[in-house]
Amino acid sequence: MTSETGAHPRIRSYVLRAGRVGSGQARALAELGPRFVLPYQPDRLDLDAVFGRTAPRFLEIGFGMGEGLAEIAAAHPGNDYLGVEVHTPGVGALLKQIGERGLTNVRVIQHDAVEVLTSMLGPASLAGVHIFFPDPWHKKRHHKRRLIQPPLVALLAGRIRPGGYIHLATDWQDYAEQMLAVLSAEPSLQNTVADYAPRPDTRPLTKFEQRGIRLGHGVWDLLFRRI
Repeated sequence: MTSETGAHPRIRSYVLRAGRVGSGQARALAELGPRFVLPYQPDRLDLDAVFGRTAPRFLEIGFGMGEGLAEIAAAHPGNDYLGVEVHTPGVGALLKQIGERGLTNVRVIQHDAVEVLTSMLGPASLAGVHIFFPDPWHKKRHHKRRLIQPPLVALLAGRIRPGGYIHLATDWQDYAEQMLAVLSAEPSLQNTVADYAPRPDTRPLTKFEQRGIRLGHGVWDLLFRRI
């Protein structure tokens, strides 16, 4: 696949892993997938039609197993949430949560986030973007694979309405420093604090994060507003 400029192949920021799909996830994929999973399309989504209403829309890229996204959606029924994830077990796990919690304000796209942002979401269509604990690609030679890079941040900023926000979180300090530098360099974004933000109540603690905190690991949140 080529980049938006067509000059060079775009480096993928993820690796598809053949994770095991549990029976509950498989059942959720079969029963709830047709309603809540949107197929990738190279055309703009009509989000009002997708959700059956007009409401603030939030995008989460790489929602993992979906616990955090489901919790956020349950706590804010007046908002709509679009989750993008490439891994099938995670999609199945989120669908299972949707069924168990009776959520109606979540939709899922199982596809590359850059292509979804480029083709399916229009300018200023989002009230906010969440990217929590993306793959840190911790080896220096792999840093080029990190998701948070200037072209993606510029693309995200264009999809967020003025006054909306982008919220990132990582437990790798050097990635946090890169995130801060990249976001600070985007002229259409403004930091809400001097550097790193306290964890907002709107971002639930995951089991993974709670374990890391017990072990003394740091977590860095970044919260920037769209000017």
